[in-house]
Amino acid sequence: MTTHLGRERSFGWMAVCARAGSLTLALTILFFVTGCQGLRWGFSKKHGDSPIKAVWVTRWDYKTPDDIARVMHNCKTAGFNTILFQVRGNGTVFYPSKIEPWAVELGGRDPGFDPLAVAIAQAHGRGLKIHAWANVIPGWRGEEPPNHPRQLYNAHPDWFWRDDHGQRQPLGWYVSVNPVYPEVREHIVSVMEEIVSRYDVDGLHLDYVRFPNEWNDSWPDGASVPDYPRDPRTLGMFKRMTGRVPSQAPDAWNAFRTEAVTQVVRDIRKMMLKKKPKAALSAALGASPDEAKRRHFQDSRRWVREGLLDAVYPMNYASSMNVYSKRLVQWNAIKGDAAVVTGIMFDKRSGGTVRQQLDYAMETGGHFSAFAYNSLFERFDENGQPLVDDQSPSRAELRKQIIPYLRRGAS
Repeated sequence: MTTHLGRERSFGWMAVCARAGSLTLALTILFFVTGCQGLRWGFSKKHGDSPIKAVWVTRWDYKTPDDIARVMHNCKTAGFNTILFQVRGNGTVFYPSKIEPWAVELGGRDPGFDPLAVAIAQAHGRGLKIHAWANVIPGWRGEEPPNHPRQLYNAHPDWFWRDDHGQRQPLGWYVSVNPVYPEVREHIVSVMEEIVSRYDVDGLHLDYVRFPNEWNDSWPDGASVPDYPRDPRTLGMFKRMTGRVPSQAPDAWNAFRTEAVTQVVRDIRKMMLKKKPKAALSAALGASPDEAKRRHFQDSRRWVREGLLDAVYPMNYASSMNVYSKRLVQWNAIKGDAAVVTGIMFDKRSGGTVRQQLDYAMETGGHFSAFAYNSLFERFDENGQPLVDDQSPSRAELRKQIIPYLRRGAS
């Protein structure tokens, strides 16, 4: 049996090449080591011939079977045909798992029903496709640590990012596990495998498959985001690979972290082809592929070139039509065999802006995804009553302007 240390040493493949100054050659060798062999994965048109009209349903949009039935009814009558249904947000899940605890949004305990099973039945019963939406790299999100001993933050504290002073990433925003570690990648893949092996989903939708290294409000003004991860084990792996420390080889250090994220996607792709080859694999991606790679080590261009994804969902949330259209043109130019399902921000946007962006998406490929369900429809309380808030009037107006258009497009 291969040990974690043995797999870790597979990064040693790069040592000679990196010292010789050829990081590209080193990364190519990695493809052979990990089984990718630098070749494209097989691609099949898993989204069918109809345009994808998707909507993100977040983990805050449902708590009961009635909520889920209402969500699916609303999505169907609004004209959507694909549901991105969030089932993992912060190392907790919305189905009975043998690997991770119940979602904190459900109180961290069995709610008495299986949300994912209910969602699949409700979606398929209405002729909707449903993709399980999972946050990949985040291990926790909250102002306080989790209570459950099996939650990753408690069960595997050594998996989480630390700065060069040995301090854990501060709570508040997402705190993340380290994809450089083989056992972390194995855990992530095992969760994704549990979903696609046990449930009749039409696809798996990856989110936060990058470094979520945004600003945390606990840091003092003028500080910068730490250059995670700087724990001794990660630095040791990099040192064995290059003979250097990150400050001596910043480009190689960035490539090292980028490659770790890409390997997560490769591993999930390999699992999907084995366990559920007819299901689609997609990912929510930074609107600018180059910026996402530079800031968050998300190399979506490579993922497209390698055929790792059946569909890409760039989060094209610009309010400016000029910026929005330029981004969509860029994605259509680099998409390869993947479907480009442009993400459109519905939240707090005028009907005119949303309509204009929908028109452009339909003219340039036909696929789009709305962010998010709660931008069009209210959530409900435990008594089945709509939760009215200051956004309710704008939701009602957006429904009035957009849903008739979506219905015509769906027909």
